[in-house]
Amino acid sequence: YPSRVVTLVVPYPPGGGVDAMARVVAQKLSDVFHQQVIVDNKPGAGGTLGTRAVARATPDGYTLLLGHTGTISINPSLYTHAGYDPRKDFAPIGLVASMPVALIAHPSFPAKSVAEVIALAKKQPGKINVGSSALGTGGYMTAEHFKSEAGVDVVIVPYKGTAPLMTDLLGGHVPVAFGVLPPALGNIQAGKLRAIAVTSAKRFSLLPDVPTFAESGIPGFEAVLHYGLLAPAGTPQTIVDRLSVELRKLVDTEEVKKRIHGEGGDPLTSTPAEYAADIDKEEKKWSGLVHKLNLKVE
Repeated sequence: YPSRVVTLVVPYPPGGGVDAMARVVAQKLSDVFHQQVIVDNKPGAGGTLGTRAVARATPDGYTLLLGHTGTISINPSLYTHAGYDPRKDFAPIGLVASMPVALIAHPSFPAKSVAEVIALAKKQPGKINVGSSALGTGGYMTAEHFKSEAGVDVVIVPYKGTAPLMTDLLGGHVPVAFGVLPPALGNIQAGKLRAIAVTSAKRFSLLPDVPTFAESGIPGFEAVLHYGLLAPAGTPQTIVDRLSVELRKLVDTEEVKKRIHGEGGDPLTSTPAEYAADIDKEEKKWSGLVHKLNLKVE
């Protein structure tokens, strides 16, 4: 293994955080295996279509999934008919990276801090549109979490993917958004967009001047997305172990660490068992929020 092309499914359109991570992993695994690993974007239904396709694929190691918090830990409880069980339908291989969500604004948006965003939203209830990536993604859930924690009435506008969201944010069609950093970093550094705060426990290494939500007056507000590699349940353990060993090796290389940082993430490695435990913990956290805020989607 592998003796032919391996397909790595990304359940979102090209250009977002999941896609960026998948391309780093696919290229490096191709080099290691001397066999092509191709990225196959299968977007739709907030990531459930592509994820479901992998859950039902032949468990032979030739169809893999670049999973992330949205598809694996949020969607199963958010969507009534997600069509897969994150604990039973997949064989976790290992974690790849973690990535904070950020509150990002168009330069024309008057609020410069989280406190100012809250004050503005309270002054204009129901008037501020807040963009997010698709229903069920970390960006969307973080927007809902913020709305609940801050007690504000804002209109959440979910987009099909992060790339179209950033296009509309750059064009000023939506004034402010919750999104992952990869597609926004260049524009933030160029001054075309402004990062107001990040949702990680610590400040993000590439944006050291941008405060966390905890520093901005919402203690305990944290939403960090985890990215990992999974295979369909029933994939032979020898294949899972081989992939896991190679994944840990490649994520530990300076080149891949640098690329993950460049894509807006922090490298994160694990064993298959540690990734399974992480999925369990994150699913409990996000399903609790889905039920608390009654966010079920038919």
